[in-house]
Amino acid sequence: MKPLLFFLLILMTSSVQSQKTQQLMIHFQNRFGEALLVPEQSYIMYGDTITINRFKYYVSHFELTNEQGKKIILPVQYYLIDAADSVSGNIILNIPIGQYRSIHFLLGVDSLRNVSGVQSGALDPLHGMFWTWNSGYIMAKLEGTATSSQIAGKQFTYHIGGFRGNNNTARSITLPLSVTNNKVSIITDAKKWFERPYPLIIAKEPVCHSPGTLAVSIANNYVNMFSILSQQK
Repeated sequence: MKPLLFFLLILMTSSVQSQKTQQLMIHFQNRFGEALLVPEQSYIMYGDTITINRFKYYVSHFELTNEQGKKIILPVQYYLIDAADSVSGNIILNIPIGQYRSIHFLLGVDSLRNVSGVQSGALDPLHGMFWTWNSGYIMAKLEGTATSSQIAGKQFTYHIGGFRGNNNTARSITLPLSVTNNKVSIITDAKKWFERPYPLIIAKEPVCHSPGTLAVSIANNYVNMFSILSQQK
């Protein structure tokens, strides 16, 4: 048995190593409605003047579905997209050569990582996206000011997190894949935070800083903020 197992292990390793790969470059383009999202820039929404100061979110667990319907699960990596850092919106994935019809990823951080202690890289608490060992990671953050806000400084601050049971705010995203020259642009529209299915009104609910019903409602909105931007050759 041992020689046979050794032979099978070598065969499997050789197969993986010989599999040809290509790079898929993903660019997350942050927007507010039709406009590019630029920190400290103002936008009009429902008669309200809004200035976005901070917009961050985690993406992880990338998968692809090829033309034959086979799911390609890629090694798990965690990325923190920050509107204030244009470089953070560029991700390079090594994928098997082939044609693909959809891309899937997780918006947020999975429950295992939420309880895995101090971590580094994109998950380092120094990025300001971590509450406590009990509450876990902030999946996405949106901060700014609005003329309709009733709190000091006309602020609104939405720190959306929670990973336990019904309070889970990580969301699975699946998009049809449109690739040109091994590149794909994904639009992230922060305005969707305020739209369906839960009408989020800053004047009434300017703050969310803990897991719970409001955080889940906002997460059910931001699951809709991603779409594919077709690339031109």
